[in-house]
Amino acid sequence: MIRSRAGVFRRRLPALGLPIVWGAMAISYKLACPLAQQNGLGARIVTSAVFFAVGTGLVLNVRHALVRELTEVRQVAGAAQSALLRPLPPWIDGLNVAAAQLSADRGAAIGGDLYEVIATEHGVRIVMGDVRGHGLAAISTVAAVLGSFREAAHDEAELGCVLRRLERALARHLRERAHAGHPSAGPESDSPVAEEFVTVLLLEIGTDGAVHVLNCGHPWPYLLGPARAEPLTRAEPLPPLGPFPLPAELPAVRGQLLPGEALFLHTDGVEDARDGRGRFFPLAAALAEAVAAGPVSPQSVLRAVLAGLLRHAGGRPADDVALLVLRNDRHHVVRTPGEPVGHRAHRLT
Repeated sequence: MIRSRAGVFRRRLPALGLPIVWGAMAISYKLACPLAQQNGLGARIVTSAVFFAVGTGLVLNVRHALVRELTEVRQVAGAAQSALLRPLPPWIDGLNVAAAQLSADRGAAIGGDLYEVIATEHGVRIVMGDVRGHGLAAISTVAAVLGSFREAAHDEAELGCVLRRLERALARHLRERAHAGHPSAGPESDSPVAEEFVTVLLLEIGTDGAVHVLNCGHPWPYLLGPARAEPLTRAEPLPPLGPFPLPAELPAVRGQLLPGEALFLHTDGVEDARDGRGRFFPLAAALAEAVAAGPVSPQSVLRAVLAGLLRHAGGRPADDVALLVLRNDRHHVVRTPGEPVGHRAHRLT
């Protein structure tokens, strides 16, 4: 403790040097300069000018120190947030990937939305989720869910087992948050722990393009092909994680993502974004326009949807937003002659 305080003092000592010099100059002028002892108008003007210059220098020095400390704090916060929601590489095991995220909280790089894409021996596994609320409480829940997924995605052979690991991790995290001493249990939490939930979308894409999807209360992905954009399915998802336990049998969507086709994943902040007249963002129309020109490009789709969303919302949306596009760039899956684009991705089992 003593060493840490001494280290802090040594770091701040150079910043205190200039104010000390300015103060010493002002005191020396007042005590030693004959002009400062006179009461004439000219002497008073000079004395006022000297002390004004000293005060201005002190204010500017303090401002510079505060700006420097704020910059350092933002850099540390940015590094921590990047470690939590890591930037995705453009290629993951034959999939072309593009992702973007916007936080509704000003000054925050991330919010209550989460995503991750990991290549495992079981296939490429993807999670996208949306934590209820904002602030420190939501970010701590994001950390708990992502940490569990990053381990379970490699450890569990079955996607359903990954989902159950996420459920247990969330329940454990919420129990810890229920204690008053937990860092995220402060007044900034905008909802009681008992009301917390997380929508979760889990996907597994095999080396042959086989797709396995589990959905707990999250918006379904869109399937994108040349001049085509439609929901992967309209089946009813499971309830979000948190309020209710998972059922013994997990209903899943199974299908095939063919070469050149893509999946567009998003959080509900996209479709719920409103314009000045209260109209929702037309995501389906924006996706159809983005893929109308030709082959699906994840980066072009992401830019087009994000630009349209920001125009529609008049700037930063009112809710957190996460977007993820994955295109199958593998070439060993053969389409049946005459089969429509994405046909096999709509078969439910």
